[in-house]
Amino acid sequence: MAGLYFEEFTVGQSITTIGRTISEDAIFSFAGLTGDYNQIHTDAAFASKTQFGQRIAHGLLGMSISVGLIMQTGLLEGTVLAFREIEGWRFVKPFFIGDTVHAVLTIAETKALPRIGGGSLIASIEARNQNDEVCQKGTLNLLVLSKPK
Repeated sequence: MAGLYFEEFTVGQSITTIGRTISEDAIFSFAGLTGDYNQIHTDAAFASKTQFGQRIAHGLLGMSISVGLIMQTGLLEGTVLAFREIEGWRFVKPFFIGDTVHAVLTIAETKALPRIGGGSLIASIEARNQNDEVCQKGTLNLLVLSKPK
């Protein structure tokens, strides 16, 4: 399915993604990719003595999974020009190994930008766990193509 064009998005429109379970392997793959081997993520004995009592996923892994789940919806397939900005991203609660992440995207604002052949979407994002608790949230500014004439 082709993605939606700028004109097909409306303020208040909300989309909930499918879920993805965070595995131990995902945490170690992310650590390898980024070089962030902080013990809170990779050392079970160390993490058991922290306020969380267990290893937690990297905050940026949760954010990355959320963006990936949004892309998997197909809403932006072939129509997104760029992720322009991430604003006010907050890490509210940790994701743990075995948690299932899903994202809720809500369009907060649209602004036509004819000079680029599209427009800007301001989208509120909530990354939630399997209990529907908000673990991360913030705003994405996306540039999306206009419908061809």
